[in-house]
Amino acid sequence: MTIHAEGLVAIAVFYLLILFVGIWAAWKNKHSGEAEGTDRSETIMVGGRDIGLFVGGFTMTATWVGGGYINGTAEYVYLPDYGLAWAQAPFGYALSLVVGGLFFAKPMRSRGYVTMLDPFQQLYGKRMGGLLFIPAFMGEIFWSAAILSALGATLSVIVDINIKMSVVISALIAIFYTLVGGLYSVAYTDVVQLFCIFIGLWISVPFALTNAAVSDITVTAVKRVYQSPWRGSIKKEDTWMWVDNFCLLMLGGIPWQVYFQRVLSASSATYAQVLSFLAAFGCLVMAVPSVLIGAIGASTDWNKTSYGGEAPKDKDEAAMILPIVLQHLCPPFVSFFGLGAVSAAVMSSADSSILSASSMFARNIYQLAFRQSASDREIVWVMRITIFVFGGLATLMALGAGTVYGLWYLSSDLVYVIIFPQLLSVLFVKGTNTYGSVAAYLFGLVLRIGGGEPYLHLPPFIYYPGWTTEQRKHQDSGEMEEIIIQRFPFKTVSMLASFFGNFVFSYLAKYLFESGKISHKYDFLDAVVSSRSGEIMDKTTLVTRGNNIGLSELAPVKPRLSVTLAAAFTRRDTLPEETVEEEEEESSPDFSHNEE
Repeated sequence: MTIHAEGLVAIAVFYLLILFVGIWAAWKNKHSGEAEGTDRSETIMVGGRDIGLFVGGFTMTATWVGGGYINGTAEYVYLPDYGLAWAQAPFGYALSLVVGGLFFAKPMRSRGYVTMLDPFQQLYGKRMGGLLFIPAFMGEIFWSAAILSALGATLSVIVDINIKMSVVISALIAIFYTLVGGLYSVAYTDVVQLFCIFIGLWISVPFALTNAAVSDITVTAVKRVYQSPWRGSIKKEDTWMWVDNFCLLMLGGIPWQVYFQRVLSASSATYAQVLSFLAAFGCLVMAVPSVLIGAIGASTDWNKTSYGGEAPKDKDEAAMILPIVLQHLCPPFVSFFGLGAVSAAVMSSADSSILSASSMFARNIYQLAFRQSASDREIVWVMRITIFVFGGLATLMALGAGTVYGLWYLSSDLVYVIIFPQLLSVLFVKGTNTYGSVAAYLFGLVLRIGGGEPYLHLPPFIYYPGWTTEQRKHQDSGEMEEIIIQRFPFKTVSMLASFFGNFVFSYLAKYLFESGKISHKYDFLDAVVSSRSGEIMDKTTLVTRGNNIGLSELAPVKPRLSVTLAAAFTRRDTLPEETVEEEEEESSPDFSHNEE
């Protein structure tokens, strides 16, 4: 194996630059929020809520423009029978940011939440918040592992260094500066990383385009030269599958902590919206060089290059088309610039995902569910430990699991079919409760898992209309196997079933308990009767429904989060005045005694 010294020097310089910027950002903002009395843990999670347009726009764009984004876009443009028509990520994620900015950014930021799971725990309770943490956590960790794995493969193509060593070093650097500075370090390094991605890829494109082995990409877009046109097409029978995948990208790209971490760090609700729109434009701009590189790969006579022999698609190396183009169609010094771009893209996403997972765990699981009395210092240390643990877990998965991408596909689907409809309900639908939320969770989980996952060789137990079989080569053994293809848009149908299930079962539970058809003592989730009597029910309602409420049910009940809402959600000014007054009464000595 030949090690390219110039490539190693380029990587070392790039990594040192990122590390320096991360440490500098942590030092520059170490006292941020102290004057306003903001907790240190909240500063780490949401950057003191003072992220401006410049840094905010860059960090939100860099979160989406990761290794999977630029590599995946190039891959789909290159693949025969797919092409640009199936490269949905740029348009899907851009629209996701627009929809998020129009409908979700303002209510989330104006209510002063700290993580995406806060509204769920506020309305549905800590147990439901813990359940919703699972798919959110899986998505972040598997995403980090998948892109770290892609980075290792990319470095091995261009520099011929050990994959495991490159993954470990990259992960350690990302973990270290995230550990030191939290969101500030992540945000400032994202600015540098986005510049590196943009410059690195655009420097490579002219050299690759002018290589003697590359045909005119405007011709190969519409005519078959070395393979089918890279413009691509959508077959009639695949239309619903295309729509299903596009909806998943557009709507399923919203309920991620990495997105809301940026939204909640904005200095105002309006800024949060503007950041989303800027990032949408940035995603489209950053996808252009990846599309061109995919088109170049489809327009190349690989026999005339140092790659030689069969084309990458015939060697099952289509996923690596971007680094292959950089390596074999560009001069060495240019390919090293492109290598820096890929490394930057991966680190800009990995650090964000690791910080997001640790933020949700420290706040929504450790603090709100188990240790309501935990000090700010304790929460900070829990965050630091979990950043290291989750980063290590993602690294181990990147090194040892061949199905990381399959796991990420499945977990991102679960985010779409489980968390997105619940986020819609908790923000925009009045009257949903924990019973509806549990039913929605189960509906989404069963309907999605029931459709199977070919990448994980998970067979379906629900055969949706239009299913068919297809012969594919096994990734590891190389043998042909038969898999089930679901052409029906079952992911979107699962999401809609989850949403309507929440609504229907919430109102059904409410009717059954309030009408007396089910005794109030069976409201074991404290979601209807106890919730109304202890938190929502006013005197007028109490008198109106007095005949249906026993005296024993008028006693103080345990708060939903086992801690006052005003204490759990630190921005008291965002809470309704009546809520704060009620919670202050509940925290009186008499109430504390009853609770004990």
